[in-house]
Amino acid sequence: MLPKSALTERLGLAYPIIQAPMAGAATPALAATVSEAGGLGSLGLGTSTPEVTAAEIQRFKQMTEKPLNANFFCHDDPGDVAGTGHAMRQRLAPFFQEHNAGQVPEPTVPYGTFTAAHADVLTREKPAVVSFHFGLPDEELLEQVRATGALILCSATTVAEARALEIAGVDAVIAQGYEAGGHRGTFLGGDMTNQPGLFALLPQVCRAVRLPVIAAGGIVDGHTAAAAFMLGASAVQVGTAFLRNADSKISDPHRRALAQAGDESTRVTRLHSGKPARAIRNRLMDELADMEADVAPYPSQRSLVAPLGGKGDGAFQSLWAGQNVGLTREMPAADLVRTLAEETAARFKAFA
Repeated sequence: MLPKSALTERLGLAYPIIQAPMAGAATPALAATVSEAGGLGSLGLGTSTPEVTAAEIQRFKQMTEKPLNANFFCHDDPGDVAGTGHAMRQRLAPFFQEHNAGQVPEPTVPYGTFTAAHADVLTREKPAVVSFHFGLPDEELLEQVRATGALILCSATTVAEARALEIAGVDAVIAQGYEAGGHRGTFLGGDMTNQPGLFALLPQVCRAVRLPVIAAGGIVDGHTAAAAFMLGASAVQVGTAFLRNADSKISDPHRRALAQAGDESTRVTRLHSGKPARAIRNRLMDELADMEADVAPYPSQRSLVAPLGGKGDGAFQSLWAGQNVGLTREMPAADLVRTLAEETAARFKAFA
């Protein structure tokens, strides 16, 4: 038996298991499968236009009437990025020449932050949950989202961020440990290397706020999930483990890298987008490791490296993964939900 909470009761979840949004990788089919299996499916819409956002939510609704978590980015607008990233463009030039990819492009902004148009989509589509990464939108937009009746979640990577989210009126905090795959949800700044791992962050956040806390980072099986619940989590958010199924939208090199990765395979880098994010090490990350401080502003760094993404065996792709990637298993998403639930319950029983 897994823990019940106000969060799971309000959403009618059979299991306190949330599939991480994972922009670019999570599909409506994956999210619907997870929700149908008793967890909470999520769509990562942080890089999506309002039109694509509406279409993705509608595709999910065509597959299930179960709840959906729609996730968005709330990053700062980088402004005019023309002329930025000059040193990075110089270092990338030999890779472009090697792969006959032409000239390194001038930086552009490939996607924007959460806008009023996105909020209007939510007003029409009314997903059960709306979550944010990199902080929250401004008060007016947040109030518009709140008026839809959605539960509002947001990521925190420190206790200070969790407290700030509670003051802002979110319904639950996602405590994202340093070991999590993909982008850090940091929004108050600070030294990234000082950010705690989940099992240091989680109990401190649970003590600091009076909200449900969702554990994210390194949750891949019953052992890790049970540990998170024992430390006070109301639910667990699972990302990397949900990449290894047919419904995730990742490249073949990414799938192979996930299957082969171990405990020393990942690191946090700014090279893929301009913001710190954990990925499986590849040629880009190894050969440009000395350029971490010279990236173009987020997300325009993405526009510089994206043309190389299809070149080589994942050598220049953003192979997002958390530190526990070596414990992930290839299986259908619905089976993973049930396996996580059964394994976690078994761990609890072992200690009863």
